[in-house]
Amino acid sequence: MRTKLAQKLHAALERRFPERRLFLRSDTETRFIRLHPSTQAIAWTGVTLVVGWTITATAILLMDSIGSGNFRAQAQRDQMIYEERLNALSSERDVRAAEAAAAQERFSTALAQISTMQSELLASEDRRREMETGLEVVQAALRRTMIERETARDAAEEMTVAMAGNGALPGGADAASVEGTLDILSGALADTAEERDRIAQDAELAFEQASEMQLELRLMTERNDEIFRSLEEAMTVSVEPLGDMFRAAGMDPDAMLKKVRKGYSGIGGGALTPIQFSTMGAHAGRADANAERANALLGKMDEINLYRIAAAKAPFAQPVKDKFRFTSGFGQRWGRLHAGTDFAAPIGTPVYSTADGVVVSAGWASGYGRLIKIQHEFGIETRYAHLNKISVKVGQRVSRGERIGDMGNSGRSTGPHLHYEVRVGGTPVNPMTYIRAGQDVF
Repeated sequence: MRTKLAQKLHAALERRFPERRLFLRSDTETRFIRLHPSTQAIAWTGVTLVVGWTITATAILLMDSIGSGNFRAQAQRDQMIYEERLNALSSERDVRAAEAAAAQERFSTALAQISTMQSELLASEDRRREMETGLEVVQAALRRTMIERETARDAAEEMTVAMAGNGALPGGADAASVEGTLDILSGALADTAEERDRIAQDAELAFEQASEMQLELRLMTERNDEIFRSLEEAMTVSVEPLGDMFRAAGMDPDAMLKKVRKGYSGIGGGALTPIQFSTMGAHAGRADANAERANALLGKMDEINLYRIAAAKAPFAQPVKDKFRFTSGFGQRWGRLHAGTDFAAPIGTPVYSTADGVVVSAGWASGYGRLIKIQHEFGIETRYAHLNKISVKVGQRVSRGERIGDMGNSGRSTGPHLHYEVRVGGTPVNPMTYIRAGQDVF
C-alpha cells in the first residue's frame, strides 16, 4: 500500500514538476543534470519559505520602526506636556506663596488694629464712667440747692404772712423787737434772694454742663458703636478663613478647638477675662449691651488664639521653601500606593518641619534611606525621606519652619528629592490637602 501511495505522490509531482534536464556543454563534451520532480518540489518549497520569511521579517521590521517612531513622538509630547504642567504648577505655587504672605501680613495688621481698637474701647469706657459719675454729682448738688432755695422761700413767706396778719412776729415777740426782727428778716430775704440768684446761675450752668456731657456721651457711644462694628467685622474676616482651612484639611474645627482649650492654659489656652461695665445710672441697659458685645469680641479673640496654636501643630506649611519641582503625587503608582508627595531639588536643599512636634525617629530606614519622623498633635505624623543629612535627634522638640535636614538621594531613589508623607492615626493621607488648605491663609 505504501508503494501505491508513493507512486501516486510521484505521479502528482511529475504532473506539477515534470522531470527536467539541465545541459552543461564544454569544448570537448556535453553533460546534463537530471532534476527529479521531488528535487524540484524541495527546491521550490525552500525558495518559497525563504521568500515568505524575508517578507514577514521585513514587514515586522517596518511595523516596529513605525511603532517606535510613534512611541518616541508620543513620549516627547507627554514630556513636553508634563514639563509645561510642572512650570504652571511652579508659577501657581509662587503666586499662592505671594498671596499667602500678603494674607499673613493682612492678618497681622488686623490683629494690631484689633488690639489698638480694644485699648481705645476700654479707655473710652473709663471716660464714660467718669462722666456718668460727674453728671450724677452735679445732679445731686442741683437737687440739694433747689431744696435749700424752696426752704428759704417758704420761711420768708411765713414771716411775711405773720406780720401782715396781726403785726406780731411768730413766737410772740413785742413791738420793741420788731425793728430788729425786720432788719434780720430783710437781711435774710436779701441773702435768700442772693442765694436764689446764685442757685439759679449754678442750676443753669449745671444744665449746660449736663447737656454738654450728654452730647459728649452720645458721641462717645456712637464712637464705641463704630469701634465695635469694626472689631466685629475684623473678627469675622479673621476667624472664618481659619475655620475653612481646618475643614478643607478634613478636621473638625469645634473638636480641634475643644482639645486645644482643654490641653492649654494661659494666653491662647483659656478664655480671656470677661469685661464688666458699670450698671449705675440711666445707661445701665446700654452698658449691658456693650458688655455683651465686648465679651463676644474677647471670645472671638480667644478663638483666634486657639486657631493660631492649632495651626502651628498641624502640617499646613511646606517642607521645602526653595525652588523645587513636584515629581510625583499621592496615589497609585506602578500598582502600589505612593503614600506621599515628592519634591525635587538639588542635593543639600534645606528641609523644614511643617508643624510643631517631637522627633520620634531619625536614621536609616531601608527603602526610605535617611528618614525623619515627627509626631504632632491630633494624631498626625509627618515623614521626611531620602535625606542627605539629618540635623535633629530623637526626642527633640521642633517648631514649624525649623530646619531638620537636607534633601538627598538615599535609599531607593531615582534622583535627588524629598519624599514627604502625612499620616493620621497611622493611615497615609494626601499631604497636599493640608498644604493647599494652609496656602489660603498663611
